[in-house]
Amino acid sequence: MCNSDTSVGSVNRDESAGREELLRSLPGVDRLLGHPRLRGLEQRIARSYLVRIVRDVIEGRRERILAGRVRRPAAVEALAALVCSRVEALSAGRMRRVINASGVVLHTGLGRAALPERVRTRLNEVLAGYCDLEYELDSGRRGRREERVRGLLKVLTGAEDALVCNNNAAAVYLMLNTLCNRRGVVVSRGQQVEIGGGFRIPDVVRRSGCRLVEVGTTNRTHLRDYAEALTPGTAALLRVHSSNFKIVGFTSEVPLAELAELSRERGVLLLDDLGSGALVDFPGVERPEPLVAASLEAGADLVSFSGDKLLGGPQAGIVLGRRELVRRLARNPMMRALRCDKMSLAALEAVLQVYLEAGDRPAELPAFRMLTEPREAVRKRARRLAELLEDRLEEENLRLVDSVARTGSGALPEQDLPSAALRIGAAGGSAEQLHRRLRLGRPAVVCRVRDEALLVDLKTVDESELPDLAAALTAVLGDAAKR
Repeated sequence: MCNSDTSVGSVNRDESAGREELLRSLPGVDRLLGHPRLRGLEQRIARSYLVRIVRDVIEGRRERILAGRVRRPAAVEALAALVCSRVEALSAGRMRRVINASGVVLHTGLGRAALPERVRTRLNEVLAGYCDLEYELDSGRRGRREERVRGLLKVLTGAEDALVCNNNAAAVYLMLNTLCNRRGVVVSRGQQVEIGGGFRIPDVVRRSGCRLVEVGTTNRTHLRDYAEALTPGTAALLRVHSSNFKIVGFTSEVPLAELAELSRERGVLLLDDLGSGALVDFPGVERPEPLVAASLEAGADLVSFSGDKLLGGPQAGIVLGRRELVRRLARNPMMRALRCDKMSLAALEAVLQVYLEAGDRPAELPAFRMLTEPREAVRKRARRLAELLEDRLEEENLRLVDSVARTGSGALPEQDLPSAALRIGAAGGSAEQLHRRLRLGRPAVVCRVRDEALLVDLKTVDESELPDLAAALTAVLGDAAKR
């Protein structure tokens, strides 16, 4: 009868020998580089980088062998294919054009607000060479990089001053870290929201160096709750607009004007995190977001909001309000780490110029146009798509339907956007598989899957994209019919 220790030792020796054999079977770098499938790759990628990828593939296989996750020798053909796929992924580029047929206007995964032609033209001008980012051409001296957008924001909102950083979370951080560090910040429990990516307002407050003071309950907070929480160690009241959710029923929250009066009486600041940030009203929207100018008029000392949501511009965080406070934020050493680059500022400037020219109806901005567009206008594009599909809608698994689109990115969470969509039944296949083939096409198409069918929502598809969308659908549906 065998001793158990002896049996275990024998198994370990066998496993060790097996690993050694697998390791010896790995091809060398030169052998893998000489594989026929890798010929011609040096025309797409420099040889030194190709060698690095080959070494990385071999090392990855080695690590899997040592971890016991590989049981058989690697085929050189398979390793060569892996090298080719990595080169393809790198040389093709990560970012790709996507036709957004999801019906989500401000789709975070797809870059939020689509930008108008004016912005694309402006970026081409800026990227063509050098630009006067921080240079005053008239005096020849160094200037402020956000000076032009600062002037536009002051005119459009009536604010005393403005500052631009890279997103609204950064804007909130700058306000708290600059003005409230090591002091208390009073926030209603009903406003301690979690924003995208799992980031939470309480975490932002604490990371900024402030002491979070919670008041009220989840559904009801009164003025007296704020007043009773104020102490000599309190720096500010922070109002956070619940733009990505709504609490309905037995609720109560304090109007901003009343908070402003309390803050003035007690000598503390009132900071208003608007989140989405709307400069104008959106016709047809039943429960509009609070306007930036209205927040300032109600008495907020500083207001912050995003640039790529309801504003309809690029990613940015915007702070407006009292001049002396904004200037203190601009002097914060973290401002250099959180500032915008020339492309973001050029795009934001072009978007703000649209508002300057159009007033309260900036229809040139895709986000504004989509959010205010009636269903019949969307149906018109849907019928045009049907024509491009050569009337394939007569087939049983394709038909036009009314749908409901969404704003996205936490903005206008209660608002249904009337829309129209092309419903594609997955005849003889899977709707998820059809969607995957659409996503992997060029251009990629992102839509919705519902009840084992694709919903291609035309709310978020521009007229100019219809030919490419029709071609993508024809290719995928034709391929599915052959299967």
